[in-house]
Amino acid sequence: MILCALLMLASPAASTEAEAAEARKELSAGQIKARIRKYRTAEVVLTVTDADGKPLADTAVTVRQVRHKFLFGANAFRVAQRDDSKQQAEYQRRFVELLNYATLPFYWGGYERTEGRMRETQLRAAAEWCKAGGIRVKGHPLCWHNVVPQWLGAKKPEQVLPLQLARIEREVKAFAGLIDTWDVVNEAVAMPAAKRNPIAAVCARIGRVELVKQTFAIARKSNPGAMLILNDYVTSREYEKLIEDCLDAGVEIDAIGIQSHMHKGYFGAKAAWDTCRRFAKFGKPLHFTELTILSGKLKTDNDWFTRRTDWDTTLEGEQRQAEQAAELYTVLFSHPAVEAITWWDFTDLNAWQGAPAGLLRRDMSPKPAYEALRRLIKGKWWTGGLKLKTDAAGSVKFRGFLGDYEVESSAGAGKFSIAQAGLAEVSVKLAAAKSQNK
Repeated sequence: MILCALLMLASPAASTEAEAAEARKELSAGQIKARIRKYRTAEVVLTVTDADGKPLADTAVTVRQVRHKFLFGANAFRVAQRDDSKQQAEYQRRFVELLNYATLPFYWGGYERTEGRMRETQLRAAAEWCKAGGIRVKGHPLCWHNVVPQWLGAKKPEQVLPLQLARIEREVKAFAGLIDTWDVVNEAVAMPAAKRNPIAAVCARIGRVELVKQTFAIARKSNPGAMLILNDYVTSREYEKLIEDCLDAGVEIDAIGIQSHMHKGYFGAKAAWDTCRRFAKFGKPLHFTELTILSGKLKTDNDWFTRRTDWDTTLEGEQRQAEQAAELYTVLFSHPAVEAITWWDFTDLNAWQGAPAGLLRRDMSPKPAYEALRRLIKGKWWTGGLKLKTDAAGSVKFRGFLGDYEVESSAGAGKFSIAQAGLAEVSVKLAAAKSQNK
């Protein structure tokens, strides 16, 4: 059901001594802290006015962050609006408590098992739940060769590409405004080599670049404002070359997706930093789209297709997972090109391959990794309730993480956003508090 290949984060070519020395410098605690301050926060000058636009001088105000600009996500495949179980309620509560970004499954083979009959209602309900909770939604994926409908194999070869493009147009248009972020093409590097697969056959015939070009073009036409992502598990020079060729061909790639499944072991901070360095050169945001770190024994074989039922989380593994997750998130959050990190899977229950990679156990209780990330995302990297007092001009100053905020005073409440690092000047007009009838 899910992606079935291991990301090799490290560059295939050995780093030079100069690069290694530079990496050690960049990964020092001091440099990481400085980068987070530089790229993820702003020095804010907030001017607060009343409902009539008059500055609130010498007034006590409370400023609190309510959402990150940075996208901290996970796949939300278990979100089910009609499930009123305690387990589902806990899944949803934990998701909203920690994350602001969700990936929903649009695998063609599962979305349209019977030609013309889609799972639109179910996924729309899940997307609406996300939106109601302030969670941005991404659809994954629109074009992928590994999960295609069986009925597609019965079509004539010349029919496949038109059907693929029509499928993209249909989904992107149908969910516009609800889902405006899409993994358009998934794993194009390996796609032409797949055997007896109708999408792979198209890719082999017209070439990777042409397939990416046509799929991105129809997605862009269907929703001009959408964020369109090229996603892959291969991070070798082949992927870099594909991106270069696509950009040279005029393909409007909005973000570069990088899978990072660590079933065989943790790649480490240096490998992650090197990957960021190599792909940031394209000037596009980097999305770590599928990140797994195990909390049980590591994988020892190359079977990426067989699901296991005896792969359990362990106390030792959970502690290791928490430490590695905290380190990796800190490194990625400090890199200016990284815009999103998506954990895969959110829970161990029915996880890909049965792997113990979730932030929650099968009973939806949080693992130490969940708590470690919460201490970062909603603690160390979060601007809590600041008790401030405006000056004679109605202004307050503070340093805050980028994102959405609320401000309250005795005169009312208002909202504002900090979108760019550096210096931010913001003015907020408070809406008077509604009187309550006794």
